[in-house]
Amino acid sequence: MLDLSALWNEEATEEEVIDCYQELVNTGIAWQLEGYVGRTAMDLIKEGRIMLGEVATKDYWGNRVPSRYDVEPGTKGSREYMEAHIAD
Repeated sequence: MLDLSALWNEEATEEEVIDCYQELVNTGIAWQLEGYVGRTAMDLIKEGRIMLGEVATKDYWGNRVPSRYDVEPGTKGSREYMEAHIAD
């Protein structure tokens, strides 16, 4: 069962929140919840803090969200992009 408590717990650590968002993206749930969650997930992907999920999915509106394997290595959403930003 997915634990979303870190999203709304003011005492959650930054690491707990990031881990929660990664799990939401991995499961595709991030794209089905309220807009704020999906927008925050996309911001975290752009910042290189999390990566896209392992499987492509669709958002609430039916738009395709690619997997981390659908994007070029080193580009936003890929493992390489995230790893490069963690090193910064």
